[in-house]
Amino acid sequence: MEIVELDRAGAERELDALAEILHACVHAGASVNFVLPFPPEDARAFWRRVLSMMDAGSRRLLVARHNGRIVGTVQLDIATPPNQPHRAEVTKLLVHPEARRLGIARALMLAVEEVARREGRSLLTLDTRTGDKAEPLYRDLGFTLAGVIPRYSIAPEGGRLDATSFMYKELTR
Repeated sequence: MEIVELDRAGAERELDALAEILHACVHAGASVNFVLPFPPEDARAFWRRVLSMMDAGSRRLLVARHNGRIVGTVQLDIATPPNQPHRAEVTKLLVHPEARRLGIARALMLAVEEVARREGRSLLTLDTRTGDKAEPLYRDLGFTLAGVIPRYSIAPEGGRLDATSFMYKELTR
């Protein structure tokens, strides 16, 4: 497995692979801001918005390659207000359903912490659906639960409102 940070040109070249991962994750039940039906065109549109954030210098994108194929991704949002230059938000940790249980999510999270340090950030924040498979991973990586908001978002398959856990981690050098 290899973890690399993509620049804007690299992300544009990999747009189809990135869209395929997002599409597969949402269809596998990932709560990452989208609800079904979720066509491939919507996944591509999301990644085009990420490209514009990368153009603006506000987003970092890491991918995991396994056997030469992109199978995971995570983003670091560094567009923080003037009073929070020390903070960044981890977003869209995605691992293709066919590549799960290989340590890819953990490797992506450790790599995104290094990017945050490089960017001069000492506090990471994230949110995840309460009780989701990623929540224990975040705890194992040293993230602390700040709180839970009930009925925060619509489940990907619709029909219910899920709680969201907000977490943080203070980084050391």
